[in-house]
Amino acid sequence: QAQLVESGGGLVQAGGSLRLSCAASSRTFSSYAMGWFRQAPGKEREFVAAISWTGGTTYYADSVKGRFTISRDNAKSTVYLQMNSLKPEDTAVYYCAADAEGTIPTMSLYEYEYWGQGTQVTVSS
Repeated sequence: QAQLVESGGGLVQAGGSLRLSCAASSRTFSSYAMGWFRQAPGKEREFVAAISWTGGTTYYADSVKGRFTISRDNAKSTVYLQMNSLKPEDTAVYYCAADAEGTIPTMSLYEYEYWGQGTQVTVSS
């Protein structure tokens, strides 16, 4: 079992930056692939970024590539999402997720067993 707690969301102007954090309670966090997803009102939850258990492999959605960076600190059981050059269309609830069965990151939300409660990111124009 793993509990995930996101933080760092908030209101920011277009062009600004935010850094999301996701702290995990599991002792085996370092063996999990981790992902970030987001869900805007009226839309389905979508993939944002994912990272392998070592941090050596990362994937990004095309919509955030070059603007967002996913990273992890296994010593702190924490995964991060650095978001730069934010746009109004980035407004959503952001969720972190853990894939306990895989060490290679995946873009499919169905592969992730554990989810955080989400943190709101609002980008004003």
